[in-house]
Amino acid sequence: MNPAELNYQPVATFEKYEKENHKMEKGNPMWQFLAGVTVNLASVALGTCLGWTSPMGPVYKSNDTNINPLDTPPTEAEESWIGSLVALGALIAPFIAGPLAEKFGRKLTLLGSSAFFIVSWILLLTASTVGQILAARLIQGFGVGFVMTVQTMYIGEIASNEYRGALGSLMQLCIVTGILYVYSVGPYVSYQALQWACMALPIIFAVAFFFMPETPTFYITKGRSEDAVASLRFLRGKSSDGVQDELKETTQSVEEAMNSKASVMDLFKSKGNVKALIICAGLISFQQLSGINVILFYSQMIFAKTGSSLEPAVSTILVGVVQVLASGATPLIVDRLGRKPILLASAGGMCIAHGTMGLYFYMDYIKSDAVESISWLPIFSLIFFVTVYCVGFGPLPWAVLGEMFPANVKSIASSIVASTCWVLGFLVLQFFSTLDQAVGSHWSFWIFGIMCGVAFAFTLTTVMETKGMSLQQIQDKLNS
Repeated sequence: MNPAELNYQPVATFEKYEKENHKMEKGNPMWQFLAGVTVNLASVALGTCLGWTSPMGPVYKSNDTNINPLDTPPTEAEESWIGSLVALGALIAPFIAGPLAEKFGRKLTLLGSSAFFIVSWILLLTASTVGQILAARLIQGFGVGFVMTVQTMYIGEIASNEYRGALGSLMQLCIVTGILYVYSVGPYVSYQALQWACMALPIIFAVAFFFMPETPTFYITKGRSEDAVASLRFLRGKSSDGVQDELKETTQSVEEAMNSKASVMDLFKSKGNVKALIICAGLISFQQLSGINVILFYSQMIFAKTGSSLEPAVSTILVGVVQVLASGATPLIVDRLGRKPILLASAGGMCIAHGTMGLYFYMDYIKSDAVESISWLPIFSLIFFVTVYCVGFGPLPWAVLGEMFPANVKSIASSIVASTCWVLGFLVLQFFSTLDQAVGSHWSFWIFGIMCGVAFAFTLTTVMETKGMSLQQIQDKLNS
């Protein structure tokens, strides 16, 4: 017998054995992508809440009773609360959504989030007072917090290893799609029509997501192994025998996580965990201090102040389109270039964009004759800012958060970092108008630019590169 035959027969026998035992079922990834896209319809609904104030700001300031549904226009302080209450609601929601997801399941909790959105749009549809709008915005914040807390859990638990990155990147893309949706519809329809158009999205999500499965991980935590098998069969497009290996692996991971649950104090007992917390909380903090929420919430008002020849509504739509395109590019380049280089480029680009935006408003402040000749600068600056933000500091802090912590402290660390995000988001939105009036628009943007410069220095000196590293290698490097 020649060597080729010696090598061939064991391989052939092994392959035959694998096929006979259903271990070589390829399955069909289409079903987990279907579940991933369907659950991200909630992110589109979330995006409409973030972008809603941009087209609605001019409506509330109008004295035309045919346009403005309010009895009296809101004051500057009330406008700040209208913008910032979403962040406050999103700060509170994770402490409710997390326990509900553990007790009732990821699917049921996410379906419940649609109720917050629907109720808020009904309140806005019938609003005639600022108080009712404030109540609606707070309720929207609860919906935003529920989705951002539980959807990441759902995606992480339904996705197979090879598709987790692609499915995880859909959230940012769908959020900016929702923002573009409200930017594009809002300026060209009536106030009531916009509320109906936004209300349709959570209804569509609830109807479509009702037919998607609960995660196998949740079923395992409840001892419902048969339901876990059924969920895996749907998501993988395989037979019951074909998902047994993954079922065993998932069961083992769940048991280990349940046996090694940690407290908040355990997070600070490890050098690596402390370093990871500094990195993740720092990145999230600079994400909010970059001024992104001000751009999203008040972009149409910002463009109106510039006096550009291009209509503010059109300029805002351009920003929304750029957001979608830039967010779609991140998954294609992040594993090739690495996290740190992209974050550095993002921070540097945002710093330049704020600098040029502040320069325009300074020229306008001193009544320079050159203002008219550079009326294109605000549009260019904001589009450039949004591009570099959506490629880097938009999605990557959340991606880094998912890599930095061991399983037993990940939920605790994620809650702390998410709370940091929304606290800063609330403060920036609440006090931007006050800051803008106190120091002028030029210094407002320059202050954001300085924060982006500090973010560049922080990323350069503190953030570690995790490209191509396993979770264990990341832990080894953090604890070295």
